[in-house]
Parts: sequence; C-alpha cells; structure tokens
Amino acid sequence: MYLLDAVLTETNAVKLKFLDENGKTREFVEGKCKPYFLTAYPLTSEDEETIRYFSGDVQTVEKTDLFTGEKRTLAKVSWPNSKVASRAAERFRLRWESEIDFPKSYVYDRGLNFGALHSCDDLKPILDTPNETTLASEVNFKEMQRSDPLKNAQIAHWSGLLNQPIPDIGADLGIREIDSERIYEAWMLSRIANLPLIEAFESTHVSDWWKSIIYTYLRRSNFLIPTAQELTKGRPTHTVVGALTVAPKAGTYFSTVVCDFESLYAGCIDSFNLSYETVDCAHPECTKNKIPDFEGHICSKRRGFYAVLVGALKDLRIKVYKPASRDQTLTEEKRRIAGSIAKFLKLILVSSYGVTVRIHGLACPPLAEAISGYGRYILKESWRMAEEKGLRPLYGDTDSLFLDNPSNEQIEWLIRTVKERFYLDLAVDKRYNLCVLPKAKKAYFGILPDGTPDIKGVTAIKSNSPGYINKVFKRCIMELSDVRNPEQFVQAKERISCAVQKSIAELKRREVRLEDLVYSVRLYFDPNEKVGDMKTAHQPYQCALQLMDAGKKLKRGDVVSFVKVKPFKYKGKSFTVKPVEAVTSLTEINSGDYARNLLTAMNQVFEPMGINLDMEKEVGIYRWV
Repeated sequence: MYLLDAVLTETNAVKLKFLDENGKTREFVEGKCKPYFLTAYPLTSEDEETIRYFSGDVQTVEKTDLFTGEKRTLAKVSWPNSKVASRAAERFRLRWESEIDFPKSYVYDRGLNFGALHSCDDLKPILDTPNETTLASEVNFKEMQRSDPLKNAQIAHWSGLLNQPIPDIGADLGIREIDSERIYEAWMLSRIANLPLIEAFESTHVSDWWKSIIYTYLRRSNFLIPTAQELTKGRPTHTVVGALTVAPKAGTYFSTVVCDFESLYAGCIDSFNLSYETVDCAHPECTKNKIPDFEGHICSKRRGFYAVLVGALKDLRIKVYKPASRDQTLTEEKRRIAGSIAKFLKLILVSSYGVTVRIHGLACPPLAEAISGYGRYILKESWRMAEEKGLRPLYGDTDSLFLDNPSNEQIEWLIRTVKERFYLDLAVDKRYNLCVLPKAKKAYFGILPDGTPDIKGVTAIKSNSPGYINKVFKRCIMELSDVRNPEQFVQAKERISCAVQKSIAELKRREVRLEDLVYSVRLYFDPNEKVGDMKTAHQPYQCALQLMDAGKKLKRGDVVSFVKVKPFKYKGKSFTVKPVEAVTSLTEINSGDYARNLLTAMNQVFEPMGINLDMEKEVGIYRWV
C-alpha cells in the first residue's frame, strides 16, 4: 500500500490514508499517540506546574545534540491534543520541536514515508529496489560506500523510493486537476521530502520541502532538531554577500564555449562539508580549516548532515538521472521519466542555498556565508587556472565560465582539474559560433551552432520594453545566424545598420502598430502617494494618475501600460505619456523618443560589435518628434 496522507481526527487521533493495489483508499487510525514537544530536564518548578495545569504527561528521552554530538537527556511532554500543546508551549522558556505538525511528526517518528510502499502487516516502508537499479547504484557509487558511507546510505534510501512504481490514483484524492506530469512529480516530491501527496501536488514553497527533508533525517537519526534561534547561532539574519560576477571583456568573439558547474552551491555544500553543525564547530583543531571570503572555519571531524542530504540529491541527479535521460539504450518512456526526475531534483538543489539565508527554521547566516564564499572562491580559482593554462576566460557569472575559442584538449584539462582539485563537476553547457559581450554584467547574446540566438539580459528584450524594440532587435540578431568568420561578420554588420535605419524611418513615418509601442511597468510605490508630486513624477506614475482620474483603482505592485506621446499639459503640468487606451491616433506618438530608446537599447550590444549608431549624426531624430 502507498501512504498518501496523515491527518488528525476529531478525537485527536492520527488517521493514515493508504492507496492499495486495487486503487482503493484504506485508512488506519492510531489513537494512542499524543502531540508532544521536548524541554529541558530536570524540569523547573514552573514547568511542572504548567504540565499539571494542562494535564500533560512526562517521560525522559535521550537525543543526540546536533552541534556537540553528545547525548542529552530531555523531557518529552505529551499533551491531550494539539491545541493544548500550542497553548502550553508559550509558557515554556526552553522547548524543542514544538512547531512540527503533529501528524507529520507521527510519520517521522515511526519511520514512515509518504508516497512509498508500505507493508499491509506492520505498516513499515518497503524500500527494496529492483536488481538492475541496485547494480546501477553499485557501479555509480561503489567508491562512496567506503569514502562517504552516510551519503551512500542516503542515496540508497532515496533510490529505493524513486524506483518504486507510480500507481494510478484511482480514488478521488482531492486533486483539482489531472495533469499526468504534475501528478508524477507530486509522487516524486512526496517520496523525497516525505510530504503528503496532496501537499506535494499543491505546494510551491520549497522551504517547506527542505524542512520536511531535514526533519525526516534528523528524527530517523535520533538527533534533537534545533530551534530556529539555535540554527542562526545567535546571529541575526542579514544581507549575505552573494555570488561573484567577473566583469566581461566586452567585444565580439567567435567559437566561444560556456562551461557550467553542475549545481555549484550544492556541490560546494557536499564537497566542503558545509552544514549547520560543521560551520564554526567547537573543535579547536578545526579552526585552521578557514572558509574563503568569510571569517569562519569548517569541521573536519564530522560529516555534516546537510552536506549528506544535498550531496545525495546532487549525485542522484548528476550520476543517475541526468545521464539516463540521454541514454539511447533506454526506452523513450524511461528517458522521459529520468529527465523529469533530474529536472525536479535540480529545482530542490537550486534552493539548498537560498533557504539558509532567510527562511525561518532553516536560516543560518554563517552557513549561507560559507556556501556563497566557497562559490566565489571556486569561480575565481577556476578563472585563474584557466588563464595559467593559456585559456582565455572572457566572463564569469556565478557558476558559468565563458572561454574564447578553446581547444577540446584545453576544455578537458579544465574539467578534469576542477574535478581533481575541488571534487566538483564542470561541463560544457553551450557553444556559440558568435558571442557578443557588452560592458554590462548579466547581459549578452550568442549564436548557437544551429543559428538559434541565445539572448540573456539585454535591454531590448526585457519584459517592459515595447514590442517594436524587441522585434527590431531580434531582426538584427537573425542577420548573424549564419556568421562563421570575421569576413561574414563585417557583411552582417552592414545589414544590421541598414535594418536599424529602416526601423527609424518607419517610426518617423509612424508606420507601426500602436500595440507594439506599449510600455508595461510595475508600480513600485503607492501611486496614491505620488499624485501630489507630479512635477517630477516618472512616466509610469503620470500614467497612473490619468488612470485613477478615469476611475481606475491602483495600488503598489500593479502594472500600468502606456505610450510615449508628444508633451502635453495635464492639470497644469507637462506630461509625456498617456495610458494606451487614451491614445486615439498615431499622430500623438513621440516617434523621436521611441527612436532614441530604440538606439539606446541597440547600442548596448552594438558597441562591442563595432557598430556605431550615432543618434543625431546618423538619423537626425532630434529634429523631429
């Protein structure tokens, strides 16, 4: 039977819902369990009084302290129901695990796993995997059994869950829409994060996924789950220095290769043993293991549990499911399933850093700073190694390294060296026949071998740019689709210049569609507070005032759509935009302003291409509006 859900009944018992082999739901009720939390032992007189007042029961339990690794005796206080437990918790100065949802707590304690097969006899999970899967795991992780047994065990656990069949839902489980892909992903998430199936189907909060992953592991290992305050190690949440971006060497390049680290932050967590209990551990001998770009150190005596979890997910994605998604010896269905799991694992891994920054119950500033510090260090060191080997790095951004016309041997050397030195996976992500790097960071475009443009971050394609500018830019880029050498590039530049001048002429004659001239901008301030200062108001708020005067209610965060028009008086002030619905004729359009904006957007990428479009000299648009 597959465990689907666990809920509290009206009598505060836990009801487990299963799906049997016939597609029917079966329910089992456990009435003997009670909600609980842990507190310090021995109890204070105040705590004893509270327990008597709320009719609580006490027993002692032994847990392992996550940070010291030592055994601790604690008081486990059980309560008549969850509401009483919640009220009582407020009176305890020290308490642990009081925020965990009780039905899930029940599942964690009994070693159950949502989405997984369970025995009908004793309701225990069935984690046996098919022989072919076991053999594949042994091939991929044979060395890990010796070098990293904790991670190997976690990989085996998740492999056993992920390789179980996905049943037909059969009964109505409350899912509002039937989408086979989403349902499949819900089963995968339910098994990985130990979440009820319906929650896995509907939840979009990755932080909740990670909390359940962590709680499951710590309960199974009998660790005391730390409080949110303990995880922060006494430091308030604050802005953490983020990823490194190495300024691009602006210009146009042929045969550019982009190498990406496979899950860089997750890789750093795994490779450098970054975890809540390993960052700034209490061992004096570990203080020499300094963290780059951060005043802290890493434990070398214990394997961090967070490093185990993140590393296991990363290795499953990189070594099992991603290769399987491309394995032509497998059936198309198996490749599709493997690809779906690989994509889903990546989504979880991408968040493994972010949840440590500011999410309550997961935030740990020292851990977050250690992760980002190692990420910056890896990019800087990889850039330095590439330069020393004669490769020409052009741009570095977080987990990507752009290389100018490297040989295959050079690429293989860099990938191998990164693996040997940092135990991280570097791979070729893209190859561009032509790549244009502007001076601005996080903005570039390249032409893939099949002629497809790959555009990132440039002004012309941003969502708030008018459709006309977007179309002109893409029309120009298509002129580069067949460029393979400098001679062809020179010819393409001439065609691009002509295309832009033709577009400027279309604007001047107003031979454009009104809908292609619309700017859509989000209001980052309350427009109701801006109406008193329209003398210096930006164009989105000029539009907002006109819309509000027409009876439309607007607030901060709303999107307004407007068109640039010839300056006009509105309530005694000079306005330069109108709401799109208020424009009655193209003769109102300020075509000169659009031309200037077009050239400004184009020049971001044209300048490094050596295309000089002088706004006034070339087209003289300052003389016409």
